[in-house]
Amino acid sequence: MEAYHKSVLTEEVLKGLKIYPSGVYVDATYGGGGHSREILKKLNEDGKLFGFDQDPDSTINKIDDSRFELIVANFSFLTQYLKYYQIDSVDGILADLGVSSYQFDEQSRGFSIRKSGRLDMRMNKTQSLDAYKVINSYDEKSLNQIFRRYGELRNAKKITQNILDFRRKNDICTTCDLIDVLKPLTPKRLKNKFLAQIFQAIRIEVNNELGVLKSLLKQSCSLLKSGGRLVCISYHSLEDRCVKHFFQNGNFNKQENKDFFGNPLKVLNRVGRLIIPSNEEIKSNPRSRSAKLRIAQKK
Repeated sequence: MEAYHKSVLTEEVLKGLKIYPSGVYVDATYGGGGHSREILKKLNEDGKLFGFDQDPDSTINKIDDSRFELIVANFSFLTQYLKYYQIDSVDGILADLGVSSYQFDEQSRGFSIRKSGRLDMRMNKTQSLDAYKVINSYDEKSLNQIFRRYGELRNAKKITQNILDFRRKNDICTTCDLIDVLKPLTPKRLKNKFLAQIFQAIRIEVNNELGVLKSLLKQSCSLLKSGGRLVCISYHSLEDRCVKHFFQNGNFNKQENKDFFGNPLKVLNRVGRLIIPSNEEIKSNPRSRSAKLRIAQKK
């Protein structure tokens, strides 16, 4: 489990969920099962936990516990699968977003800028769209939008042009191929940051990460019981912005929706302030350094 993924902000997650021993909970991003194991410790024999993970490799870490169900599916299908198990409402939902340590470290998955692998980046290995298709078949306008919107890169046009120029002669097949293509545009001092933004942009497109996050946030409004908690951990500004605006305003904009009488139109209320890892946690788990945890409660 620890080799698969080291859980982030575990104590803060448990406090944020405010777990009732007999409650029903969802770990929407099961991964290595670290958070799920700790949630199960807080539940009695009547409690129930559902884990979701679209990566079939997550079954390596499946917990053997009658109170636990692991569902190999994207959390955007949360409501449908819970209905199958005759669950109409839950007491808490956890979403630890992003890529697991296991996925980063597996060379063949193509997530890491430090390992040579096929351009893949699929969290769900059964889907057809992968990074190779994005880089080698998307048109100029689409690539520009991806790098500008998801990578927040100012030189998106130049990045796209380098890719288009190269792929006219050869396919860009591996992570190393892509890094080589972008070498002329890569700043020496900020190499890792620049490449991380490139890979992030492609990964978000491949996995529709912002789309499924928005779906989860919307579904949580109807799935959570009154007083139920939603805990989200994000790792980059685009995810965090989505969560922050939804918790504050009930939508994905900066302005709050209000009814005719000026009352806020939102189902969730923000709980507490933004939580980030301690220096001690970052030291023991460097991949936690960009984590941001936010909590909301249903009215």
